[in-house]
Amino acid sequence: MRTVLTYGTFDLFHVGHLNVLSRLREMGDRLIVGVSTDRFNETKGKQTIVRFQDRARIVQSLKCVDLVIPEDSWEQKAEDIKEHNVTVFGIGDDWKGKFDDLKDLCTVAYLPRTDNISSTDLKRLLSILDKSHISELKQALDLISSIVDRFE
Repeated sequence: MRTVLTYGTFDLFHVGHLNVLSRLREMGDRLIVGVSTDRFNETKGKQTIVRFQDRARIVQSLKCVDLVIPEDSWEQKAEDIKEHNVTVFGIGDDWKGKFDDLKDLCTVAYLPRTDNISSTDLKRLLSILDKSHISELKQALDLISSIVDRFE
């Protein structure tokens, strides 16, 4: 049995996440996904919008995922590879070279990411929509509406 292992935060789950998990599942018979805990994300300087329990539940509900485990530290990867008899460790190619030290334990694969989508980009877009921007957008829509009314 070929077991594939990956890790991620999976905040604001989107099609890019689904694409990489589906491709990883095609590389083996079993896919294990380590979802970063809120505490671990804090140590990485990340703040999630969706809490760990919900992110883990979303990922576990995918038919391509066989098991979700919490990711609590950088160091656990080697331990998880051994514990779960992992054949392939796979992750997005934005991490290329960062996990080459695991090549002594299993095959390491860096997969291309889906173009034009990331949780970081989604968070950036959401941050634009604070209350002052929503008010400005409403004023702009009211102005456009009044201009359109003149031509009717």
